[in-house]
Amino acid sequence: MSKETIPYDIAIHGRVSAFIKENNIFDKRSPIIVGLSGGADSTALLDILICLGYKCVAAHCNFQLRGQESYRDSSFSRLRAKEYAIPYKEIIFDTKDYATKNKLSIEMAARELRYNWFNELLQNLSAQAIAIAHHRDDTIETFFLNLLRGTGVAGLSGINTVNGKVVRPLNCLSREEIVKYLKYKHLDFVTDSTNKKDIYTRNKIRLDLIPLLKDINPNACEAIIKTISNLKETEIVYQNAINNIKKEILIPENESFKINIKSLMSTVAPKTVLFEIIKDFGANSAMLDDIYGSLNSISGKHFYIGNYIVVKDRESLIICKRDVYNNEYEQYFINEDTQSISEPISIRIEKMSNFPGIIIPKSKEIGFFDLSKISFPLILRKWKRGDKFVPFGMTGMKKISDYFSDNKFSLIQKRNTWVLCSGDNIVWIVGERTDNRFRVTNYTKNILMISI
Repeated sequence: MSKETIPYDIAIHGRVSAFIKENNIFDKRSPIIVGLSGGADSTALLDILICLGYKCVAAHCNFQLRGQESYRDSSFSRLRAKEYAIPYKEIIFDTKDYATKNKLSIEMAARELRYNWFNELLQNLSAQAIAIAHHRDDTIETFFLNLLRGTGVAGLSGINTVNGKVVRPLNCLSREEIVKYLKYKHLDFVTDSTNKKDIYTRNKIRLDLIPLLKDINPNACEAIIKTISNLKETEIVYQNAINNIKKEILIPENESFKINIKSLMSTVAPKTVLFEIIKDFGANSAMLDDIYGSLNSISGKHFYIGNYIVVKDRESLIICKRDVYNNEYEQYFINEDTQSISEPISIRIEKMSNFPGIIIPKSKEIGFFDLSKISFPLILRKWKRGDKFVPFGMTGMKKISDYFSDNKFSLIQKRNTWVLCSGDNIVWIVGERTDNRFRVTNYTKNILMISI
């Protein structure tokens, strides 16, 4: 049979089948969860996989975001699964409520809900993969989205065909080919009305930018796909080099990681290397400038990235999880002109003149100090073992650990205790006891008042 006489659907089946084998996407031994929205792409995906003999479970998400359209899509998907006589799973999400509670955009909330549920199905049904209907045009749109946001090589490499258990068997087809396939087989589908509105960036790219590029070059999409393919190859070389550098300068140390700043700066592109390291811990490109800028600053600066903390400590950057964070690394600086701070605790700082008859209230939440005895910047940090101070009203040194024991501090109280330091000396166990060496006397001219 010549190429010209092969039925269109059979030709498409052959291309997708070859693509699945080439990328080792899945086999026919166990079920595949197919994300079925009812739209053209997912409708074609389900039909192609069933025609190729794969065991499919149709999974539909109703996000309740488009009124009656959402329920129309659910009914369509349910009926389509029934026609194929395959298992059908459906879930209804209160997406807006989830987005509000978790402080997410609607798009990110829907994504989290969808993939969390898909992964539950994956386990419960002993399925081998989650098949999503992204195609070649989605890859092109993602290329431009990331280009507009500012990205590295990885962001310009399109959508991965295989990403863990999430697979995309239609990455070898264009949107035009998918629509042609559906028409050839007389398969109907539903249309999301929001896809026709250019109020979203992705839609603007699809509806405005890509047609403009095709006017300039009819083969624009093919050229972009070729560029993406080249960038994927470049990324492989790039990641190999980055991984070798990481092994040299990212040193595991107990439950944390240490980056020697001198070693980092000796690399060809230190800022890029730093980004490739910190992004693995949850940092994004917006955080990079601040963290990179801290390399030449004083010790103690720190940055929260998801569940991790990055701390500038002398000649190193320390990265560790928040829940195992070593207290000695977390430091905040209070300069002479600072009037208040809100992190890690809310503190107000005031200066005032001492005068006869001034009343200093007895409150654990306010500290009064002789300004002439204070050296700036003050350092606010967590206490550590070995810390000592002279409790107000006493003359001898006392270990803070003994102070905790005497006052029956719990483990949580100890963990949440901050100390304020002037140079190497502790001025105040914040919210507890000031140091007698910095007390206000009759000879004090100016007072530093710090209140929680």
